Amino acid sequence: MNPITPRSIPLPGLRVQALEAGPSDGPLVLLLHGFPELSESWRGVLPRLADAGFRAVAPDLRGYGGTDRPKGGYDIDTLAGDIVQMARYLQPDRPVHLVGHDWGGLIAYHVAAHHPEVVDRLAIVNAPHPGLMAREFWKPAQLVRSWYIFFFQIPYLPERLLSARGGALVPRLLRRGMVDPSRVPLGRLAEYEANFSKPEAARAAIDYYRALFRRTVTPRGRRETRSYPRIRAPFLLIWGERDPALREELTRGMEPFFEQRPAVHCLPEEGHFIPLEAPEKVAALLIEHFSAGRPLTDEEARWPTGAEAHGESPPPA
Repeated sequence: MNPITPRSIPLPGLRVQALEAGPSDGPLVLLLHGFPELSESWRGVLPRLADAGFRAVAPDLRGYGGTDRPKGGYDIDTLAGDIVQMARYLQPDRPVHLVGHDWGGLIAYHVAAHHPEVVDRLAIVNAPHPGLMAREFWKPAQLVRSWYIFFFQIPYLPERLLSARGGALVPRLLRRGMVDPSRVPLGRLAEYEANFSKPEAARAAIDYYRALFRRTVTPRGRRETRSYPRIRAPFLLIWGERDPALREELTRGMEPFFEQRPAVHCLPEEGHFIPLEAPEKVAALLIEHFSAGRPLTDEEARWPTGAEAHGESPPPA
């Protein structure tokens, strides 16, 4: 497999640490990690994309890992702006393929919706579209699963808990989100533990949730979510069906948010942290999606309805 090399990316006001693999002239794929993760989460995916001819770059997001940790800038607009600047810096002459998992998925949706010129094709791993999350979040079944979002609004306590005992809680959180934790040896999670042992790193990660909660509970935030711009980039959602935090209902009813028919690929034996659990499956689906550059026919692009919208065969004419 292609080697993975660390690199530093200088952005205006932010220096980003990243992992990179693949030919320098290959189509650029940016892979955005989630909480409580790092660019390390894509280590099993990067060389597979590189072997397929892509230039794959996975950054530590703002406040994570080796990337700068400013006191502010953890709102979704600024986080998306970081990725827009990164895309333009690394590949200024054409749009990039964008992948996001968990929090990285929320950022990727925002980039694709509000900066469509930057994104060629979009892929999301276990992160609901913001419009769907707004619809489902307050339903009791999802509220129970999202309890931690409310806990993170408490001042000081969540970051102290995450950084206590050298960040020992973080590997436990990661393994709880997996179907088969034995797929990921404990030694591979040491870097996550070390990152969150720093109180300032834990605070930065929690501030993502605080900024988003403040935005979405305001009248303006609710209006923005309801009027979310339609995404024009061809879209793939990869979903681990055994995700303990996000219900499968969040994969349904996405059609109004996209200009082309969204594709959904569910993995029945995977949980939330699929890039860690099953990198070979994620890489194969991404390569297929990013290699399908031909324009959609009218038949392929038409909206699915009824059973078709959920992957079932349409009734005979």
